[in-house]
Amino acid sequence: MELRQIEHFIAVAGEMSFTRAAERAHVVQSALSASVAKLERELGVALFDRSRQRISLTAAGEAFRPHAYEVLHAARTAAESASQFRGSLMGTVEFGSLISYGPVDVAGALGDFHRAHPHVRLRLWLSQSGASAYLSALLEGSLDLALVSLPNRFPAGLDMTLLFEEPMVFVCRDDHPLARRRRIDLGDLDGEDLVGFPPEFGLRHLMDEAFHRAGVEPRTQYEVPAGFAVIAELVNNGLGTAFMPASEARRFGELRTVPLQDPAVWQVYLAAPPVERMTPAAARLAETLLAAAD
Repeated sequence: MELRQIEHFIAVAGEMSFTRAAERAHVVQSALSASVAKLERELGVALFDRSRQRISLTAAGEAFRPHAYEVLHAARTAAESASQFRGSLMGTVEFGSLISYGPVDVAGALGDFHRAHPHVRLRLWLSQSGASAYLSALLEGSLDLALVSLPNRFPAGLDMTLLFEEPMVFVCRDDHPLARRRRIDLGDLDGEDLVGFPPEFGLRHLMDEAFHRAGVEPRTQYEVPAGFAVIAELVNNGLGTAFMPASEARRFGELRTVPLQDPAVWQVYLAAPPVERMTPAAARLAETLLAAAD
């Protein structure tokens, strides 16, 4: 059994797709499939059920997965501990990112970290099912750090540090009937066509909850699993109105922004394992991100 085989198994288990796993592992799909098949032959069991259109883990695969994470984590920790004697950090940090970084210059912090530690490889994940999916990956060990928007749980096995918080604002075209309001009551938006994220995203959940508290059923006509620039373009073309964090709304000067009467506050946490379980490179990146927030 080789570490590369375990890495390929974890990639497929994380993506539930040989095609996406091959892209993630930077190998051709045929090589990845052969690597996983060889691992299954060596173990004497099937790790994946390939009988359906979408693959899934077998019972043996489910049992093998947490131990596979432990093996890779131990190998990375061993390699990085030795790197300290060469005078520089090395290894890979798996980082769960967000569509927006709000008021914190996360990209700048990542750039600073790369320049200070050029031998550390940063691999960014971007979940299409909402950032709360990162919590399970952190607990399993497939992620080292993650930004989590409005987590619905705070697992005992993770350290959750509030990175920033900021208010949401209403965003519309200049010719919208509510564009000149000093503040918006969500009750005034009953029946309004909205442009927003899919339900799994933290920002969508935040605003849906705010609407429900106001006794209004939100009508999100356009669900966009992309960045705020796409949402702003749809709003600017008259397809609806939207809600954005204040720092994001300031980027789109052609649109009007109006504060909410009852504030809805976006919170983003830096989620990580306890420091004793982190690799030196991951611990240093966490320090860099927290310093950027301060």
